[in-house]
Amino acid sequence: MKNRSYDFLMVKDYLLLVFIALLLASCGAKTKEKEATKITRPNIIYILADDLGYGEIGVFGQEKIETPHIDALANEGMIFTQHYTSAPVCAPARYMFLTGKHAGHSFIRGNHEWRERGDVWNYKAMAQDSTLEGQHPMPLDTKTLAHYLKDIGYTTGMIGKWGLGAPHTKSIPNEMGFDFFYGYNGQRQAHTYYPLHLYKNRKRVHLANYTIAPHTPFPEGANPEDPASYADFTLTDYAPDLMFNELSQFVARNKAAPFFMYWATPIPHVALQAPQKWVDYYIDKFGPEVPYLSGGKNSYFSHKNPHAAYAAMVSYLDENIGKLVEQLKKEGIYNNTLIVFTSDNGPSYAGGADPTFFDSAKPFDGGYGRGKGFVYEGGIRVPTFFTWPNKIKANTKSDHISAHYDMMATLADITGFKPGKETDGISFLPTLLSEENQTKHDFLYWEFPEYDGQIAIRMGDFKVVRQHLKNPEKATIELYDLVNDPQELKNISEAHPELLEKAAAIFKKEHTKAEADRFVIPLLETGFLSKK
Repeated sequence: MKNRSYDFLMVKDYLLLVFIALLLASCGAKTKEKEATKITRPNIIYILADDLGYGEIGVFGQEKIETPHIDALANEGMIFTQHYTSAPVCAPARYMFLTGKHAGHSFIRGNHEWRERGDVWNYKAMAQDSTLEGQHPMPLDTKTLAHYLKDIGYTTGMIGKWGLGAPHTKSIPNEMGFDFFYGYNGQRQAHTYYPLHLYKNRKRVHLANYTIAPHTPFPEGANPEDPASYADFTLTDYAPDLMFNELSQFVARNKAAPFFMYWATPIPHVALQAPQKWVDYYIDKFGPEVPYLSGGKNSYFSHKNPHAAYAAMVSYLDENIGKLVEQLKKEGIYNNTLIVFTSDNGPSYAGGADPTFFDSAKPFDGGYGRGKGFVYEGGIRVPTFFTWPNKIKANTKSDHISAHYDMMATLADITGFKPGKETDGISFLPTLLSEENQTKHDFLYWEFPEYDGQIAIRMGDFKVVRQHLKNPEKATIELYDLVNDPQELKNISEAHPELLEKAAAIFKKEHTKAEADRFVIPLLETGFLSKK
């Protein structure tokens, strides 16, 4: 009996140990499964439109331009109604997206054409001398989102407009984390959709276009009603076609493993140049128009049907996004692809763009002084949505307040890389997954040295705007309640000195003096804001 009792106890202990081991294994498996779920590594496609206003696609209220593919894609995911660019113009917006920094900490805070090199605005000179291309380079130690994703095994590609460096510098896409690049190196070349060349990685690819420099005026003495008068503005190789073909090939080549594609399409930034089939479609829809005739630096190219041409550009982009989604589904990778759609800033007022006709920033004002180039809502709030099947619920919307500089933290959360400590963003992955534990910003911050110097700080429902900071006699103090006054029409600064004081404290803490002289606003370095 004694031995049997001993044997029974031994078996009992053994079974208990087996049960504990199985339990621990099960817990470990669940933990690993949970971690694997948290760090799922999808393909990432970040589509950055150029000068696309908040209200220029259907799901954001556009009534004249048709965007069925973009709308369908948005409805398969989550629309962000309060997502902002980090800056109201091209280069700084792109820099802050790629680095996760807001404007108070950024190296690039405005457009910098690096004019000390020579005649950088001379299109023919740039064609002959590549050292005149591009913009001021980023510092050598810049680490971009592409670097981080490449470090954890992503194949990284960029198609479109770079604008953050120049040939023969270390500030080109292939030196800043991208395995593959095809498109415009600089912003100025992107002022025509029929350039003399594009870049494939580090080398120029010459196109079958002859030299029609951006901003070429309408031919003197020509008849504006004669379509033949506009022949020089439509050439052979349409850059967006070539870039989309490279995008499609990149996806096909890299479908077997996670990839990051930054598609910085130049559309709908003027000049007004679009495929004729789409122009004809909108001519039929809009009817006769007053021609747009170019004749100066900000006038780009002439067009007989400017509204039709602008709408055609957006619908052409929509058509290509439809083709991309179709390819992703055909390749069997759509369900494991996070697609982000957004814009670099608000709508343009130049070159034949007509934000009033299209109500481009609806419900905000997208005209000059309120749209592109300015820190009011029309210049910085951008149409944005996220689609990721089986992760992000379809047909959802979020009013979470966020900015492009949050993408670094968000993608780090999704993929598992660890971003640098100097980033300013907050991950909004909980919002994308419809979870309740979303951390919110205490503020969003903008600082922009162009158009006479500007800053803006959004604190919850309130937004402080300071204009004309390069001119103390004209400098403004503005405060808006964006819930009750989304169009920023009623300045309530006198009624809320405590909010102005709070904003001044934020500015003092967040602002660092710009490293590049071009981006310095002298008044900001004197403590001016804290005295008002």
